[in-house]
Amino acid sequence: MELIHTDEQEQLRSSLRKFFEDKSPSSEVRRLMAEGTYDKTVWKQMADQLGLQGLAIPEEYGGSGYTFVELAIVMEEQGRALLVAPYFATIALAAQAVLDLGDADAAQALLPGIAEGTTTATLAITEQSGNWDIDSISLEARPADGGYTLHGVKSYVIDGAIVDQLVVAAKAPGGLSLFLVAGDAAGVTRVNEPPLDQTRGLATITFDGAQATLLGAEGAAATSLPITMNKAIIALAAEQLGGARRAMEMAVEYTKIREAFGRTIASFQATKHKAANMFTKVETTKVSVHYGSWAAADNSDDLPVVASMLKAWASEAYFFCAANNIQMHGGIGFTWEHDAHLYLKRAKASQLIFGDDAYHFEQLADRLGV
Repeated sequence: MELIHTDEQEQLRSSLRKFFEDKSPSSEVRRLMAEGTYDKTVWKQMADQLGLQGLAIPEEYGGSGYTFVELAIVMEEQGRALLVAPYFATIALAAQAVLDLGDADAAQALLPGIAEGTTTATLAITEQSGNWDIDSISLEARPADGGYTLHGVKSYVIDGAIVDQLVVAAKAPGGLSLFLVAGDAAGVTRVNEPPLDQTRGLATITFDGAQATLLGAEGAAATSLPITMNKAIIALAAEQLGGARRAMEMAVEYTKIREAFGRTIASFQATKHKAANMFTKVETTKVSVHYGSWAAADNSDDLPVVASMLKAWASEAYFFCAANNIQMHGGIGFTWEHDAHLYLKRAKASQLIFGDDAYHFEQLADRLGV
């Protein structure tokens, strides 16, 4: 494993940054978060011009066959731009869940549409308890008329109100399983809940006898879902890295132009200390994310440990940088008009997704046998 990206990977990053700077300026982020939607034209451009939706999907399902390392670069640049689109939900959650299931028929049913940018999806795991542990799943899948019907409620479903398809984790007679349900199917009620982070929607979804298609075999999700969740954490950490780096850059740029007592505040020792601490957080997260993306791409045995470690570290680093960005801007950083608060809200919301720091420290201790 190389701890630096290849020239090709850095070219990918450069293309992504130019694209997102053009398509996701703060004015567009604010418009879309106010409307609770995403720009479908940009979504199609992401697929047609950059091939982002199919980047990490195997070629046999219409994708490009790149690895999780390249996907992490995409997530990092999207986090930097606060892209308002269901990419994380569709690719890092739904598509990855189907890939980890290892069933060719299930993959063929969903992935080609995702790869070409015509289908959006998400993964519905958490329920009203807010517990991300798969052992807490109680939504019921009942066999009916040669298929299944779903009964129960899913909460905190990322982009659940705006996607086309729902990959749902439910208890079937044979154990924990994954099911595919159309977002507009009869018996499905989706309510977009007011989120802390308005750039990423969360939905409560009620299933009242909704028709569902089994993906793979009954009980298979008990093995595949933990792998999917660990990979989703790595993808989220890459996104957190992008946001943390941008928050740091915003803070440093401002200190170079803001003057106090006849000189720029960048010359003050206290300001230098804050900037240095932010830089340290960003660079250590960068190395950790790179290792985590390699572990995910290689399906390493280290993945569960790396995922919990990285979730706790990247969450703390992003929040630290976002909070210090506001402090270093002073009074203007607290205003609605300034973009600093957008990163702070994304940082806090990301800290809670998939379990908070305390949960992952406990998971880490268990996985290390401490």
